[in-house]
Amino acid sequence: MPTMPKSLFWSRTDTAGSEHVLLDDRQGLAAQGVALAVDPIPYTCRYQLTVGTDWSTSRLEVAAEGAGWSRSVRLERTGDGWRVRTGEEGDLDAALRAAGHPPAGLPGTDDPDRLAEALDVDLGGSPLTNTLPVRRLDLKRAPADQARTVTVAWVLLPSLAVLPAEQVYTSLGPGRVRYASGSFSADLDVDPEGFVVRYPGLAERIDPR
Repeated sequence: MPTMPKSLFWSRTDTAGSEHVLLDDRQGLAAQGVALAVDPIPYTCRYQLTVGTDWSTSRLEVAAEGAGWSRSVRLERTGDGWRVRTGEEGDLDAALRAAGHPPAGLPGTDDPDRLAEALDVDLGGSPLTNTLPVRRLDLKRAPADQARTVTVAWVLLPSLAVLPAEQVYTSLGPGRVRYASGSFSADLDVDPEGFVVRYPGLAERIDPR
């Protein structure tokens, strides 16, 4: 991975955790990041993301690990659809049950064809991936109250299960975008480049002092 010219850091507000990403957005997006959280059990997530000049995702590689387990998933979009590869060591489900949580099941998806309509990915808990549809749909310059529906490949953490999800992004004017999925919605503050500054109930960006 080449040297990245930009660095963004978010602090989680829903739990103890953070995310740090190095990125280059001069021609699409190349990014590598690390996310940490304590819920539902403590984990570290490392990812590499590649997005084309049209801001549609071409590849996402994610590795997550905690005490006694590790998992990985690789999503790659080709002309034939999405290819999904997974790996697993240890027993995440045992760690979840020991902490009083239900098991997570297997990483990846049993049917990549369900992701066929997805042009974006959404990494659970990561404000970075909200930027992908914002930039791809050019919502920074869209008229206020213009809503766009997208299908994403949603990667859950820490399980790395991959699900198709329908999401709605609505421009609210300069620096504001509403994100909605199912019954959930949040009004995001974004900077002039479309990167999230504040995601109510999830994360806030911390800039150098």
